[in-house]
Amino acid sequence: MRVDVPLPKAYLLLNHGPVTLVSSHAAERRNVMAASWAMPLDFDPPKVAVVIDRNTLTRELVDASGEFALNVPSRMLAATVVEVGSASGRTVDKWSRFGIGALPAARIAAPLVADCIAWLECRVLAERPTEQRYDLFVAEVVAASADDRVFSAGRWHFGDEALRSLHYVAGGQFFATGEALAVGATA
Repeated sequence: MRVDVPLPKAYLLLNHGPVTLVSSHAAERRNVMAASWAMPLDFDPPKVAVVIDRNTLTRELVDASGEFALNVPSRMLAATVVEVGSASGRTVDKWSRFGIGALPAARIAAPLVADCIAWLECRVLAERPTEQRYDLFVAEVVAASADDRVFSAGRWHFGDEALRSLHYVAGGQFFATGEALAVGATA
């Protein structure tokens, strides 16, 4: 079940470095793309950074709407991650073509990707020179949620192999998140 994550704890959904799916929407168009270069930046208010290439439909939609969602896929969506990362939203509706389910977001217009294990709804904090020069977007997280089968009480717990998050390395190769290791303080 999808449960809310308190915003000051939203960084926990990304701080282990998973690949993300960036979903966007503007003017009755929507898209989804794969992005490995996404990271948390701050706690309260929570902020994230993500690289979105200037030549993509996602960039066009994010520029137009000022918002996007970071969706954290699990191992069972690995093929989908490769598919959406290999196709252009300008030539194909990736949602339909790859059978991607959409969930309504709570605070933004962009749809969330169904079957993911975490979702961060984001509003862009306009940093035009950085966006133009580096394709780097900084955004505030305005809503966060996670699948309680793998995230609860502020911690990931990946008991089910199929629900482990993914880490993309290149050429269709991934690592799945490994086992937790607690050392020292548990804060």
